[in-house]
Amino acid sequence: MTQTIGSSEDLIENYRFQLFKKTMLLVVSIACLLLTIGLLSMSAYDNITIWQAYEVIINHILGNEYEFRSELWWADRTIWYSIIPRVLAGILAGMSLAAAGTLMQSLMKNPLAEPYSTGISSGACFGAIAAMVTGLTITASQNGTVISAFIGAMIPVAIIIVISKKMDVSPATLILIGTAISYFFNSMVTYMMVITDAETLQNAYIWQIGTLDNVQWESIPLIATITLIGSVIVMFLSKTLNVMSLGDASAKTLGLDVEKVRTFSLLVMAVMTSSIVCFTGTIGFVGLVAPHVVRMIIGSDNKFVVPISMTFGALLLVFADYVAFSIVGLPVGLITSMIGSPIFLLLILWQRKGYGAIY
Repeated sequence: MTQTIGSSEDLIENYRFQLFKKTMLLVVSIACLLLTIGLLSMSAYDNITIWQAYEVIINHILGNEYEFRSELWWADRTIWYSIIPRVLAGILAGMSLAAAGTLMQSLMKNPLAEPYSTGISSGACFGAIAAMVTGLTITASQNGTVISAFIGAMIPVAIIIVISKKMDVSPATLILIGTAISYFFNSMVTYMMVITDAETLQNAYIWQIGTLDNVQWESIPLIATITLIGSVIVMFLSKTLNVMSLGDASAKTLGLDVEKVRTFSLLVMAVMTSSIVCFTGTIGFVGLVAPHVVRMIIGSDNKFVVPISMTFGALLLVFADYVAFSIVGLPVGLITSMIGSPIFLLLILWQRKGYGAIY
């Protein structure tokens, strides 16, 4: 009896400790995100402190105005119209890519899976750069390139869904199909970049790397709507993802329609990811690294992994944009690769030493 009571107390203590870790990771991620937003806002206007940057943001939200052409009036204009749109875009893009990465890794039961594994980024690049090079877009408006990128991003997913419907393919085969599609679209992108002029080549190259520089206030509502709806859907799918991560055979044994769940999940992931890629370009490593870090700290229960990964993904991307904007002046996609690749290598080495597990 004493041993049973002791075991129960140990389980309760362990549960409380795990809950504490999850809460602390979420709180620390949010606190670091708020700090990074302040630093990025301060760096946009040299004559203010970080506390004045927060004051400017809060006063603008509350509707308080400064004296016309005063120091803080200029700071308000600079921060609100130059920095806040890219901050919101970074938060939404980080959330969306991290949620999609969690979705892909659970569906494919593959720690190397990410939102771009299906060829979405390559298809979006093809659509956008084809529009830039040829000048042919769906509409004559400035959003023509964005729409072309979105359509291009959906083509690889449509191909994968059709193939998975016609054939009984494994998750590994789906990733291989996505890789083959990526190579094809990458070759087409390379061809178009070779034959175009220098100015278009520069714009296409920067878009291909990934940047938040071109995101305007007008784009935020659409990105936010798709991200929030997609995130809610992924949260509702979290219990199903836990079952899917056990493997197709186990999931079918438990009564889950694996094919329908995978098709629906791929569609949700495609819309979430393509809505980001068509505005920001290809920003790598966020959807791969964020779920890895979170799983190694708190475990693999997607009920917690999904929301915490979204928070950590937002932090990772906004911090990378702070470095890109205020320190080195490079596209944010390059910074996320520079930050993400060593982190990913350390995660692999850490796991091999037995300090954590992806699943």
